[in-house]
Amino acid sequence: MASINVTEMNSVQLHQSRMAMLSESIKSIAFKKQQITKEYEKGDEVEVASQELGFIGSYYAATIICSTGDDYYRIKYKTLLTDDESEPLEDVFSATELRPVPPHQHEKIPENGFRLYDMVDVFDNDGWWFGFISARVGDEYYVYFPTTADNIAYPPHVLRSHQEWSNGKWVFLPRQ
Repeated sequence: MASINVTEMNSVQLHQSRMAMLSESIKSIAFKKQQITKEYEKGDEVEVASQELGFIGSYYAATIICSTGDDYYRIKYKTLLTDDESEPLEDVFSATELRPVPPHQHEKIPENGFRLYDMVDVFDNDGWWFGFISARVGDEYYVYFPTTADNIAYPPHVLRSHQEWSNGKWVFLPRQ
């Protein structure tokens, strides 16, 4: 029987502890409503934060069609289609479920790639999903999604550093 030394055991415990801490942090961010810091206008590009079970922590690109009053907006999705897939899906959302599109950030990806525990968004299933780097194997990054408990490998070109819309500006969360 192979023995595990104390250093390896401490390393595993530290990893599990950090995974749990980041999971709770991401869940609290994913379940919160956005601050209403902006009035949107027709044609504004936004991301819609899904609050549906199984989709919490995901964001979908959309365009504002019009205001419907009382901080609600009709939007047209860019990647989600109607049931018959004949046209982009439209829906109405509160401003608390919308945020501007984050700035383009290819130049902001860390020079040596992402590091273990970096909070990232992954483009998958027609939207951006919020998680964190749990491992790197070769050229792929494993991303853990606390709201779905999935741990999936992705190439770096579908990742972006996660940013939060706070007090009317984009903020990078500190590296863990």
